[in-house]
Amino acid sequence: MGTLDGKVALVTGGSRGIGAAIARKLAAEGADVAVTYERSASRAAEVVASIEGLGRKALAVRADSADAAALTAAVVHVAEALGGLDVLVNNAGVFPRGTVEEMSLADLDRILAVNVRAVFVATQAAARHLRAGGRVVNIGSTVGERVTGPGMSAYAATKAAVVGMSRGFARDLGPRGITSVVVQPGPTDTDMNPAEGPRATKTLALSVVGRHASPDDVAATVAHVAGPGGAFITGSVITVDGGVNA
Repeated sequence: MGTLDGKVALVTGGSRGIGAAIARKLAAEGADVAVTYERSASRAAEVVASIEGLGRKALAVRADSADAAALTAAVVHVAEALGGLDVLVNNAGVFPRGTVEEMSLADLDRILAVNVRAVFVATQAAARHLRAGGRVVNIGSTVGERVTGPGMSAYAATKAAVVGMSRGFARDLGPRGITSVVVQPGPTDTDMNPAEGPRATKTLALSVVGRHASPDDVAATVAHVAGPGGAFITGSVITVDGGVNA
């Protein structure tokens, strides 16, 4: 038996990278899992197929996290289609780079909408459906507490905001037994930050274990706090970074 047998989970931005790894890991632990996606319909379908291959129910819902109405509707649809909600993973994010002189207002508005407002919107919508003992897991970033290079000021601000919101959620939802945790990855080998990419050598030099994280490293931590092991962990930030922020 898995640690999440009988549970229903929703992972925003779950069609690729860390989100897809989280969705698959939660399913491997026994949960029925839904994912949202914006453009990657084929990749979302692959995630759904892999979850169904584990014998679990799966669902992919198209929703731009910057669109509050669409995101709220997606949460409601998932809860209705899968019979409730136990775990919300706010994973969707964008990372436009640019120094303070270069960052356009449009890019700033987009990153705030996806990385900050959507976390609040999805959690607000999910709170109406989360059962007692539910989990809210917010995917942050080590950049929220340590900026290691130029061009990341806006992104850093959004991830710092996620920490503050998550601690507030812990206070708001705690009386119902619902926890709220930030899982904060460091450099992770994904399409957004490939281990063989142009910034890889500089990034790798920050790690004390000599490698990027894999999406599965992050997913394992999310699954732990989503399961029984996370029952007394709330208002916390758990860093999965190979010592980058040590």
